[in-house]
Amino acid sequence: MANPKKKSGRKWLFFAALLVIALAGTGYAWFRKKDVPVIVQTEKLLRRNLTELVVANGKVQPVLQVVINPEVSGEITELPVKEGQRVKKGDLLVKIKPDNYRASRNSSEAAYKSALASKTLAEANLRKEGIEYKRARELSASKLISESQLLEAQTGFEVMTANLETSLHQVEQAAATLARAEDDLAKTTIYSPMDGTVTRLRSQKGERVVGTALMAGTEIMTVADLEEMEARVDIGEVDVVLISLGQIARLEVDAFKDRKFKGVVTEIANSSKLPGSGASSSSSSSSQSSSQDATKFEVKIRIQEKEIFRPGMSVTAEIETRYRTNALTIPIQSVTTRVPKKNGEAQAAAGKTNASPVLSSKEAKDAQKPVEVAFVVEGDHVKMVPVKRGISDDTYVEILEGLSEGVEIISGSYKAINRELEEGKKITIKDVAEQKPEDANKT
Repeated sequence: MANPKKKSGRKWLFFAALLVIALAGTGYAWFRKKDVPVIVQTEKLLRRNLTELVVANGKVQPVLQVVINPEVSGEITELPVKEGQRVKKGDLLVKIKPDNYRASRNSSEAAYKSALASKTLAEANLRKEGIEYKRARELSASKLISESQLLEAQTGFEVMTANLETSLHQVEQAAATLARAEDDLAKTTIYSPMDGTVTRLRSQKGERVVGTALMAGTEIMTVADLEEMEARVDIGEVDVVLISLGQIARLEVDAFKDRKFKGVVTEIANSSKLPGSGASSSSSSSSQSSSQDATKFEVKIRIQEKEIFRPGMSVTAEIETRYRTNALTIPIQSVTTRVPKKNGEAQAAAGKTNASPVLSSKEAKDAQKPVEVAFVVEGDHVKMVPVKRGISDDTYVEILEGLSEGVEIISGSYKAINRELEEGKKITIKDVAEQKPEDANKT
C-alpha cells in the first residue's frame, strides 16, 4: 500500500515546478520585450522655408451670370437660342405670347384718351361757369339780380373747378395704368442683358411660364460670361480665420490633369452656409442631420489663367495663408502626444497638501492632459522632449520651443512614434531601404 504522505509531497512538488516554469516564462518574455530595440529612422533638425496651406474643395463658376426669369406669364412663342450659344447684349432671347397684354394696353390707352377728353370738357365748363359768375357779380353790384342768384353762380363755378381737378387726377390714373400695360407688353420680349454664353436652357418653345413682379418666376435660361471664372470653395470655421483677401491660391481642376492654375482670393463670406436650408424642417431626422453638419464658409477665388472652363467643374484649392523663412522644422509625423508620466507623483503631492478638493481635481485633470512631444536620439536610446509647434505644410512642421538646430530626431516609423517609443526606449536606426521584410512589417 502506497504511502499517502509521499503522494502528497509529489503533488506539491509538481505544482511548485509548474509555478516556477510559468514565472520564468513570464519574466523572460517581459525581459525580452523590454530589451528588444525599436527599429526607427532619424533625421537632422534643419531650417527651411515653410508655407502653410488651407485645402478646400468646390466648383468652378462664372464670376458674372444672370438667370433669366419672366416677369409676365404666358406661352413661349419664340426661343431663338440654344444651350452653349454665344449672345451679345441686346440679342433676343425669348418672346412670350403678347395677345392679352396687347389688348390690355389698348384698353388702357382708350381709357387714357377718354380721361383726356373729360379733362378738356371740364376745362370748357369751368370757363363757361367763370364767365357766368363774373357776369353775376357785375349784375349784383348794380342791384339787378338777387343775392341768391349770385350765390348760385358762385356755387356753379366752384363745382366746375372741382370737376376739373377730378379730371386731372383721372388723367394721371389712366396714364399710370397705360404705362403699366405698356411695360407688361414690353416684358413679353426678353433681350440679353450682357455679352455671354447660354450655359443652361430649362424651357422650350411652346411651354407656359409663370412670372410675377413679387417673386421669381419660371427659370428659362442662364447667361454667363465664361471669360472670367472663379472657384467657389467651402472652408471650415477653423481655417476661414486664416483666409484674407489677396492671398495666392493654387487650383487643381479635375478636368485638367497635371495642371495647376493660379488664383487670388477675392471674396470671403461673412456668414456660414446653411446646409439643408431649402428643405423642410418638419422632420426631426433632417433637423438632427443639419445640426451635425460642419460649419462652412464660401470663399471665392478668381482664376488668373484663361482656359475652357465649364460651370460646375470640380476644383481643389490650396490657399497660401502663412509663410515662414528659415524656420526650424522637423517632419510632421515626428510630433506626437503622450500623457506625462508624473501623473501619479502630482496626485500624491496634492494628497499631502491641504489644497481644496476643487484645486486638486483641476491639477489632476491637467496632469492627465496629453502634451505634444518629439523623440531625440541619445546614443542607443531616445529622450522624450515636449515641443511647441507653429505652422506646417504637407511635410514639415515649425518648432517654436523645445528643440535646437542640428539635433537628431526620430522621423519614422509611424507605429514607432505613435505607439512604441517611450522615455529611455532602446532603438536601432535603419533606413527604410535597409530594413528586412519582416522588420518592415513590424514597423
